Amino acid sequence: MPICFSARAALCGLFCLVSLSAEARDRLLIVGSSTVFPFSTAVAEAVGNSGMKFPIVESTGSGAGFALFCSGVGEHTPDITNASRRMKAPELETCHANGVTPVEVQIGYDGIVLANSRKGPKFTLTVEQIFEALAEKLPEKQPGKLPANGQLVDNPNLAWSDIDATLPQEKIEVLGPPPTSGTRDAFEELVMEEGCKAVKDLEKGGCTRIRRDGSFVEAGENDDLIVGALEANPVTVGIFGYSFLMQNRDKIQSVGVNGVEPTFEKIASGEYPVSRPLFFYIKKEHVGLIPGMEAYISAFTSDEAWGDDGYLAGKGLIPLSAEKRRQQAAEAQALPALHL
Repeated sequence: MPICFSARAALCGLFCLVSLSAEARDRLLIVGSSTVFPFSTAVAEAVGNSGMKFPIVESTGSGAGFALFCSGVGEHTPDITNASRRMKAPELETCHANGVTPVEVQIGYDGIVLANSRKGPKFTLTVEQIFEALAEKLPEKQPGKLPANGQLVDNPNLAWSDIDATLPQEKIEVLGPPPTSGTRDAFEELVMEEGCKAVKDLEKGGCTRIRRDGSFVEAGENDDLIVGALEANPVTVGIFGYSFLMQNRDKIQSVGVNGVEPTFEKIASGEYPVSRPLFFYIKKEHVGLIPGMEAYISAFTSDEAWGDDGYLAGKGLIPLSAEKRRQQAAEAQALPALHL
């Protein structure tokens, strides 16, 4: 019979029986968002340096993280998943079907950044111009006019200057996240759907279809590889979270969006148009069974970590307000089941 070794775990009741194998693991397993990965890793290091086993943190992308997290209960399933978007209703249903009770903790905010090498041209784009660069289909242009009520054709824009003569006369080449990424989901919602509003002829749902002719390249979940590719080709643009811009400012520069540069202050205020909340999700069934869960949750939700002057802000996390942090920390301790 398993020994539930925290007071909270006394509530586990029947699910302790299905979680027997979870006790075989002596450290946390954390998966999910590549954007949250550096923050989660920093907290994991703090927990490990306190004398506990260092948690294992893997960058799988938000969508893949949810799939692993919701697959069931036990030592072969993750204890926590990071996410750069909120869990969707079908994912929550999968969790429930597999006996998993997720607890949601919002940890802060992030900006989705477009950037290129410091060796390349410095420029700014509007949301509409980004859409015109990456959409799979666009209305056929009339000579000397913006796209109007024309027949839909494959995106004809090959260079940035094809969109606007003031933009660089350089080939459109954008490295971005795959469909499993929360950054991709947020980019489609905040940029592609918004940019599409000026285009009347695209059918519903067509706004987020990104071109597949080589101008957009899915670069996987390793944002460090994108940074390396930008250094190798100064006219290539990459899409990733603000924290990676912060960590690589000596190598890359931001592309402004709607005339606003992605800075800590402008993301926090909402002035930067491409920002989103960040989360991690706790598997309630594993609390009290996997050593280090309580310590990790407490460490992440401490002012030393996620506060205005915490070490995560130094890595690019945009903090929640003090009141919101208190509320989220209380929920992380109380472990209420997620309801959408």
